[in-house]
Parts: sequence; C-alpha cells; structure tokens
Amino acid sequence: MSDAPLRAVRLGLLGMAWAAAVACTGSKPEKPAELVGIKQTLRVQRVWSAGLGGEPLQRLGLSAAVDGTSVFIADPGGNVQGLQLANGRSLWRKSLRAELSGGPGAGSGLVVVGSLNGEVIALSGSNGAERWRAQVNAEVLSAPAVGAEVVVVRTVDGKLHGLAARDGSVLWATDQQLPRLTIRGTASPVLSGELALAGFDNGRLMAVNAATGATVWDVAIGQSRGNSELQRLIDIDSRVIIDGDDVFVVGFQGRVARLSRESGAIVWARELSSYRGLAVDGEAIYVSTADGEVVRLDRASGNEQWRQKALLRRQLSGPAVYNGHVVVADLEGVVHWLKTADGSFAARSQSGARVSAPLQVAGGMLLIYNDDGGLRAFRSPAG
Repeated sequence: MSDAPLRAVRLGLLGMAWAAAVACTGSKPEKPAELVGIKQTLRVQRVWSAGLGGEPLQRLGLSAAVDGTSVFIADPGGNVQGLQLANGRSLWRKSLRAELSGGPGAGSGLVVVGSLNGEVIALSGSNGAERWRAQVNAEVLSAPAVGAEVVVVRTVDGKLHGLAARDGSVLWATDQQLPRLTIRGTASPVLSGELALAGFDNGRLMAVNAATGATVWDVAIGQSRGNSELQRLIDIDSRVIIDGDDVFVVGFQGRVARLSRESGAIVWARELSSYRGLAVDGEAIYVSTADGEVVRLDRASGNEQWRQKALLRRQLSGPAVYNGHVVVADLEGVVHWLKTADGSFAARSQSGARVSAPLQVAGGMLLIYNDDGGLRAFRSPAG
C-alpha cells in the first residue's frame, strides 16, 4: 500500500467484511445464516415493479430518490429514469455519457447524479432535460442532497462540495482528513434548514452552513482502536437521519448516537457497528448491524430493547420502518418484515436480487431498489 498522505485506500464492502472476519478469528468467515421457516402473519402485496435493466452490477452509491409524486433511479451505464410514484409508469428516460456511481438526489424540481470521474449532472425532474454539469474532481459514491439554492455533494476524497442549484457553479468546499484505509462508500449528505450534514471516513459527523460552507459543529462519533488498520476502520458510510431537533448516526466499528441538531452535543451513544444505516420512529431506533443483526434501541435513552439474530452474516440493507414493522433486505434479495414491538418475523417477500441500497417509504409504499436495477413497490396493512 502507498503511504501517500492524500490518497486513501478504498476497501470494498465484501472484501472488508471477509478481511475483518479473518483478522478477528484467524480463520475463514462463517457462511450466511440459513433461513428457517416462519409463520406468515402479515399480508404483503407487490404494487408495481420497474427497472432500467442492463448487466447486474453492485450499486454502492445508487438508489432511488423521491420528489413529490415522482421517483427516480439511475444505473452505472449512465441511464436515468423518472417514474410515477403511484404506479411505476415511466415519465422519461435519459442516457448520459457518464459512468454513474452516486445518486440520484432529488428535490426542488432537480434530479442530480454523480459519476466515477467526478462529474455532477443535474436534470429536470419533469422531463429529464439536462440543466448543467459540474466537476468535483473525485468519485461520487453517494446521492447528492438537493435544495432550492444549493446541491451538496460528498466525494471519496473527504470533501463536501456546495454547488449552486441554478447552474452548478461552485459555492464552497470543505473537507475532513481521511485515514489511510477506508471502506469503499460514502455517506450521503443531508440538508436540514440552514444546515448540511454528512458523516466521514474518520468517524466524524460535521454540520456546515449550507449557504457558505462554514463549519457549525464537528463531532467525533467513533474512536479508532486496535492494532491493525482493519480494526481501526470507523467509517460513517450511511446517511444520517434528522427527526425534529434530533440527529441520529451510526458508524462501522463505532457507535450509534443521538445528537442535538442545533449544537451537535451527544445526547447518548452506544457501541454498535453498521455500514448500512438505521431507521427511526417516534419511540425507537432500528439498526442493521455489520454482523447482520437487527437491533432496536430506545429513542430517549439508547437502551437496547430487542435484538434479532436470525439473519447473521446475510449482509442486510439499511432498514425502513413501515406500518408497524421494521423491514430489511438481504444478499439474496429476500425482504424480511419484523414486528417493531419485539423483532419477531411477520412476513417475507422477494425483491428479485441482492439489495445494497437503503429501503425507503414514500406514497404509502415501501420502495426497494436492488442491485440488478429493479425497483419494486410493496404495500402492507398497518400493524
């Protein structure tokens, strides 16, 4: 490995999981847990499905984005599509000359994607017409955050960029120092009022003024420890969640934490490892751990309330809370519906292929974008 100070070594998620298991146990990692039969107590209906097709490729930074009554998807080959959220019917399709790797992000009538060569491309949400292109000079592996005045882009070199929503001109840029070894992935930035927030590969969560890029607060969520670089990985690679005055974040080999949106002060923090993310409701936090467990924590105190271990090593997606259930998908595309009350299984369904992207709830449906480029919308009764 090179010791060049400005160049981090990016470690793929599958390679990272395998290497970390070997480093910790000294032997080959165990196989994913086999699924056992469950009693299906919840009726799950697939409402519609759509997709861009093409060759199956891992989509580390590509997922679905919703803006109003439309949902948008993109594939690595440069195709972007707008769909009607209610029924999945195509609104438009655009082919770009770019290797897309991050996005789409959507908002205020714009759809924004990023490429492997650091190009950021904005399209009209209504018809797919290209609005502008900008260069950020590093890979984009997460969805940009799109606001009325600014588009915020996180790149793999540890930088956060603010671009003008009207024309893509650079408004500001700020950065964090990266460790030498990191997971290949980046957290999507989030806009909340006057703030833009993003997690970084050094285990820090930063909030900046969205208009100027000035740092408002900067907090360490994880602390690296261990004798090897693998053991010291503390990346925050999943999107933070802002709910009212609370900010929730989780990192790999680090902690899950609740913070004050205004000051960044940590209300509570618990040891937990995840690179896929978490979901929140009014009472609890739900985390898909790096080991394949689903954990519920009390929102007020962070105390653990239950832990579902039947999905160990199944490389779970980020969770979503939908109608009284917490839902995750796994490496075989199986979708697991767990009761929020106790973590027991209520149903299983099929997404068609492995799911790396976080699950989303919109339009009264659960949206799942799989690694084959298929988008499926599910509906179930309220629990």
